[in-house]
Amino acid sequence: MTPDTPALPPSLYAETAPPAPPAPPVEGDRDCAVAVVGAGYTGLSAALHLAEQGADVVVLDAAEPGWGASGRNGGQVNPGLKDDPDTVEARFGRELGARMVAMAHAAPEFVFELIERHGIACAAQRSGTIRAAYVARDVPAIRASFEQCARRGMPVELLEDARLREATGSARYLAAMLDRRGGQLDPLAYARGLAAAAMRTGATIHGATRVTRLTRESDAWRLETPRGVIRAGQVILATNGYTDDLWPGLRQSIVPVFSAITASEPMPDALARQVLPLRSALYEVGRITVYVRVDAANRLLIGGRSVQREVTRAEELRYLSAYAARLWPGTAGLHWTHGWAGRLAITTDHYPHLHEPAPGLLAALGYNGRGVAMATMMGRQLARRALGASPAELDMPVTEIRTIPLHRFWRIGVEARILAGRLQDRFGL
Repeated sequence: MTPDTPALPPSLYAETAPPAPPAPPVEGDRDCAVAVVGAGYTGLSAALHLAEQGADVVVLDAAEPGWGASGRNGGQVNPGLKDDPDTVEARFGRELGARMVAMAHAAPEFVFELIERHGIACAAQRSGTIRAAYVARDVPAIRASFEQCARRGMPVELLEDARLREATGSARYLAAMLDRRGGQLDPLAYARGLAAAAMRTGATIHGATRVTRLTRESDAWRLETPRGVIRAGQVILATNGYTDDLWPGLRQSIVPVFSAITASEPMPDALARQVLPLRSALYEVGRITVYVRVDAANRLLIGGRSVQREVTRAEELRYLSAYAARLWPGTAGLHWTHGWAGRLAITTDHYPHLHEPAPGLLAALGYNGRGVAMATMMGRQLARRALGASPAELDMPVTEIRTIPLHRFWRIGVEARILAGRLQDRFGL
């Protein structure tokens, strides 16, 4: 790392994940077939799948693999898109919509298979995902999701009453859908494991290497960095919530919302058995999402939308630990040891976006809080396109970059939306 490289933020993951594989900065000029900007799940998955097909691929990151949201998120491996299957198919058509649904719901299995195939040590658990409602307003949405998924033969279960309390350990929820395909993992360990797998397969990864300029030069792309120039036949932009102005309009097409997480000390076994007994990862369907899981060390992790800045201490997130005590009163006396935050990318339509703004230039971003599974899967879609698949063969539509009006005021808008959403959820509006 160089002195001006941002340090990995303090977090539980930073303390416990296996060491990162060496990723020294670029030194000098070189050519490659594909250059990937961003070493999060999207870029690392793309690099791995490209390298597996023999492509000469170079990954460039301003910090290190997993430095952004890929190493700071809630660790939930969620199936599906934000919209229910019927809505996806109605919007994108029966043929493409069905492929999108199938891809998104198969994404957790894809992640767990990668972990197994490459021996990634990231505390992965195929323990399911619970989507839960705690106000009557949201119960019909849970039932609709269950009906649509069950109709397609997906391994889902509607949880209500005693079965719901048994699955969550909490009396707060009114209805939930359990999807057995989901689960959880240590996200930073997973990112570092993907990086190591990509490197073993033949990809080159450079950390501490910010791409400062991207231009077309004859029949190749020219990527300028502080210590050298990379010339590539194709480029993949995979910077998600940390997207800058490297390509016009891309940063203005997403909202980089901060989400924060706090982690407790390991719970005693008796208490740990009462909190999410199935060890499924849970997320709420309120207007302001809260997500919870218990890790392999019996630590309780709870996260959600936060102040729109970096967080470094558990004390800054007392509202989350207080909410955990509301869900499980026995956790009220826990000591909360860690607090951190990171930026995820929200799109206005809540779908991931796949762009091809120029020949040989691809970008994917905007996972709307479902990045572990969807970003990994989108990396493979990018690799397929770079290797010659047509846009019509992909399982996501290739769309134009559309900037968000008044984007410069995003922070004010997000903070107002969070405040309004919390009030609406509190009063069941």
